[in-house]
Amino acid sequence: MFVLDTDHLVILQKRSGADCASLLRRLSQYEPSAFFVTIVSFHELIGGWQQYLSKATSSDGVVRGYRKLETVIGDFAKAQVLPFSDAAAHIFDDMRKQRVRVATMDLRIGSVAIANRMTVLTRNTVDFQRIPNLSFEDWT
Repeated sequence: MFVLDTDHLVILQKRSGADCASLLRRLSQYEPSAFFVTIVSFHELIGGWQQYLSKATSSDGVVRGYRKLETVIGDFAKAQVLPFSDAAAHIFDDMRKQRVRVATMDLRIGSVAIANRMTVLTRNTVDFQRIPNLSFEDWT
């Protein structure tokens, strides 16, 4: 079972490029039910597009921002979304106490994956390798 990190989700949303082709090739080797996303990635993506919209200075920018929000909502509505559960919060808090130096959102995603005994799919191997007991792979 696999958790798609936010960076892999962005690659899939772009729907083009060598990274996307490689990722799609690997994903096709498994049943769709093997893949999950986290509510944390939803938070990251929605937050990014909200910020984009707040800075948009033209109608074209506003239209683009809302289209991207629609895409994110539609994609997540079809996905298996893992919560940031009490178990994930406990793991997260323990990592913070151990002074694991990873960005908050990455540590939250890693904590969800550990709590659910899943492998994170990400290009961000530099940060995710700092999380003890986390399984991760880069499929791009």
